[in-house]
Amino acid sequence: MLQVSTLKFLKDLKKNNNKPWFEKNKSVYLDAKEDMDHFVEQVIDGFGKTDPEIATLHPKDCTYRIYRDVRFSKDKTPYKIHMGAYLNKGGKKVPTAGYYLHLEPGKNMAGGGLWMPQPPELNKVRQEIDYNFSEWTKILGDRNFKKVFPGGLEMEEMLSRPPKGYEDDNPAIEYLKLKSFIITRDFSDAEVQSKTFLKEIIKTFTAMKGFVYFMNRSLE
Repeated sequence: MLQVSTLKFLKDLKKNNNKPWFEKNKSVYLDAKEDMDHFVEQVIDGFGKTDPEIATLHPKDCTYRIYRDVRFSKDKTPYKIHMGAYLNKGGKKVPTAGYYLHLEPGKNMAGGGLWMPQPPELNKVRQEIDYNFSEWTKILGDRNFKKVFPGGLEMEEMLSRPPKGYEDDNPAIEYLKLKSFIITRDFSDAEVQSKTFLKEIIKTFTAMKGFVYFMNRSLE
């Protein structure tokens, strides 16, 4: 389970997002980072039994730096106010679909998929959905999938018109218009700090395995 002190650190960081405070509390950050790394290692060990593509990963392959790249941003605060980990075959830098864990007080969530892929990858996923639409709908309509993700696939980032090569009357058109293929499940701070959180994360990732595999198959 994650320690109460880890979420507390993130809450405090949000109020004090500056280098002097961070340096003064560097040891607290390192403890929080170690806690997150340990939790991710437990997720890899547990979920790796279900998804062998995840089993060989290490926390460093999945977790992100807390330092923000502010070179091209109007927001010059130096640190991220969340901790995240992306589990996918090949590690976080490989552009394949995967599983994401996000820790941020009041905004914790888990889920994943494929976020804003580049045009070549996006076209491959669209083609796979078009060719195998019955399989796609079966995955999204699975009882366990719908139980874990009652909101279903996020339908926000999408084209206003059909993508090139597809017509309005295509049965899959609403999915083919999507720019990302993402599902999420929210967790309260209390749930994150509970003894059952690890079990729930593994349950969440297991429910979306078919969804992830469908997209990665299209990218191969």
